[in-house]
Amino acid sequence: MRLRKWKILLNKFMTIKYIIEMKKIIIYIIICLFSTNILANSDILVNKHYTKAIADSAYQKNDYSLAIEIYESILKKQGESAAVYYNLGNSYYKSDKIAKAIINYERALLLNPGDKDIRFNLDMARSKTIDKINPTREIFYITWIKSLEHWYSVDKWAIIGIITFLISISSFILYFFVKKMKIKKIGFFSSIFFLIVSICSNIFAYNLKEDQINRVGAIIISPSITIKSTPNENGTDLFILHEGTKVLIKDNTIKGWNEIQMEDGNIGWIQTKNIEVI
Repeated sequence: MRLRKWKILLNKFMTIKYIIEMKKIIIYIIICLFSTNILANSDILVNKHYTKAIADSAYQKNDYSLAIEIYESILKKQGESAAVYYNLGNSYYKSDKIAKAIINYERALLLNPGDKDIRFNLDMARSKTIDKINPTREIFYITWIKSLEHWYSVDKWAIIGIITFLISISSFILYFFVKKMKIKKIGFFSSIFFLIVSICSNIFAYNLKEDQINRVGAIIISPSITIKSTPNENGTDLFILHEGTKVLIKDNTIKGWNEIQMEDGNIGWIQTKNIEVI
């Protein structure tokens, strides 16, 4: 009888021990699965922060917030890229964040001014802003020169400048050593022509590089802001600007304030926190 009780107690003990061991095993399996899942997700996240292809995939899946996060990370870690700025602008545009879209389209255009897709999307985003400002008219040849300058990027103009300079030197050598008058004329005028093209190309490249380094363009990021006559909140109210409007920074020497100029020539002061430099 006493032996039977011991057997029953032993069986109960073994059952409890078995249950405890099973619980431990189950908990261990859950922890392993959970840890593996975390590591997998963290690896994906790290890859997304560095891989444009995965950001593009997120954009195609309409996951614009994730695409924005990854594109921003790429720009911070790998430096500026017209393609990344363009895709980031598209992501902001799809998220109805028009001001941010305009900022990134403008940055993409600074790096690649000849890209028609960037310019088209920038115009589309601008059409959704409230302020419709008519820029002041320039002398026609200045507008034409600027348009020509924006055909290519800095690198392309630099390459054109080098190639045309080498052609100019070759043409001059041809003029100097060839005795036939017809060929000498061709060499002489070709040398002058390609030298002019080389000089203009280098000037264009220099101007575009200066625009990238010394950025004076900015975008209003506040929904609505009153422009003041002086860098003071008690200054006279001049006019109101809205989110997404482009301005030029004329003076940034006063802390917390910037003097800005509109495309129509109007000038005023705005708090620095209300704009973002392109």
